[in-house]
Amino acid sequence: MTTEKNSTSRFDFNLVFILFLLFIASCIAIYSAQSTGQYGENFLLKQIVWYGIGAVIIAVMIAFDSDQLKKLSWYFYGLGLLLLGFLLVAPSSIAPVINGAKSWFRAPGIGSLQPSEFVKVFLILALAKLISDHHEKNQFKTIKSDGWLLIKIGIVTAAPLLLVMKQPDLGTALVLIAIMLGMIFISGITWKILMPIFAFGASLVSIIFYFVLVKPEILEKYLGVKQYQFGRIYSWLDPYNYSSTSGYQLTRSLLAIGSGQTSGKGFGTREVYLPESHTDFIFSVVGEEYGFVGASLLVSLFFLLIYHITRVGMETKNPFYTYICVGVISMITFHVFQNIGMTIGILPITGIPLPFISYGGSSLMGNMLALSLIFSIRYHYKKYMFSE
Repeated sequence: MTTEKNSTSRFDFNLVFILFLLFIASCIAIYSAQSTGQYGENFLLKQIVWYGIGAVIIAVMIAFDSDQLKKLSWYFYGLGLLLLGFLLVAPSSIAPVINGAKSWFRAPGIGSLQPSEFVKVFLILALAKLISDHHEKNQFKTIKSDGWLLIKIGIVTAAPLLLVMKQPDLGTALVLIAIMLGMIFISGITWKILMPIFAFGASLVSIIFYFVLVKPEILEKYLGVKQYQFGRIYSWLDPYNYSSTSGYQLTRSLLAIGSGQTSGKGFGTREVYLPESHTDFIFSVVGEEYGFVGASLLVSLFFLLIYHITRVGMETKNPFYTYICVGVISMITFHVFQNIGMTIGILPITGIPLPFISYGGSSLMGNMLALSLIFSIRYHYKKYMFSE
């Protein structure tokens, strides 16, 4: 027996409040960043417009329930692959090469759109349907069925991953891998299969890291890794030795955050010039102007967001919904950890923006699309009387 709820009570106002706080934080940070940036554009106004478009996305997607999302999952996934594939063969007039990567479509009157930002969410939907359908068909788990599920997850992830790497876009590729690993972890696959694979993966990463430091020419020759990507590793390990080249942004970021100290310099009081501070290095702006206190509040806001999505995933009795929540959590968590980590020097710079805070239409719409799934879950799932 289910308890009926009207549409108002089913709407997730707690998530709206968290999103509103992120919107306010984004506006304040971008306003400060653009005042001392190298561009003359009004990024704040554009960010407000993108948030408005994101609200429309949420309003549209909230109408789709579990069955409808399941039916559309593979269509979205296929659309994402088509966009990524077309991006690689499109002429430079509509898909220019920017900073050595062919990752954006140039749309007249709109600006640049990055399809990989939407593909992240499409992958979450596809994997959620794949895993839930697999468990419906295989009520009794075996090593063989778990192994087959792992192979299917790997194949579905590999297709967009390879297309993204062809751009090349290492940051997005890492996000896709993080989504896959998060959903594998919750998929119920036995650890008898996962442990050897994870051990092999860790060993492989260690070997690659060794070659990056000792014999980079081998990776460049056989794996096609670009020279500038090695520079990111070297400048991460020793940024001050590369402070005039590839380590410039990191050293400036460390100076900005460090100069903010405990409580920061105050709103609009920036002294450290940092290129692209309105996008990938927006956290440095927060650290300089509001110090450790302001940066901690922002991190706490992300913690509340992830905690809320976790609760939604645990409350719903629909496995498909749960897998979606895990995918969204994996995506947002990796984004936050990687972005903040690269601004304070504990992780290499990969060009991953800070979700909901950094300026960027494609990134923001992709994240809003991900949250629209959470709004839809919260709106459509039913609570059962006498359930725990």
